Amino acid sequence: MLGVLFAVLAGAAMSVQGVMNTRLGEKIGMMESNAFVQGTAFLLSLLALLLFGKGNFKALMDTPKVYWLGGALGLAITLTVMLAIRDLSPTVAISIILISQLLVAALIDAFGLLGAERVGFHFTKYIGLLLMVGGVVLFKLKS
Repeated sequence: MLGVLFAVLAGAAMSVQGVMNTRLGEKIGMMESNAFVQGTAFLLSLLALLLFGKGNFKALMDTPKVYWLGGALGLAITLTVMLAIRDLSPTVAISIILISQLLVAALIDAFGLLGAERVGFHFTKYIGLLLMVGGVVLFKLKS
């Protein structure tokens, strides 16, 4: 149950952060906003490391190098969320982002990519994704 709570909090935080970052970018510039956001996250990450860190950076050398790209993806995520929210509404942008996340996560599960355990992706899951896409289309239609 704790995982569900964390997932709900993460989704809510991502939606709020996306809008906040976009509005900040409108005031100070997108790249400036991104640098501020990433810099703040870096400083807070260092604080969390000092307070709660129990890992070992030496193990980084034994980790597949492709996993090191997570930070670069953080940059791509922040910028593309800001651009999507700027060009669409927050609801439509986040809906499309959610569908994309689910599709990619399903592919990771289905093929066991990036060290994930293989999980079947059956007919019903395709229908679920199609229903979500239909929901975004319906939402986007003007009444």
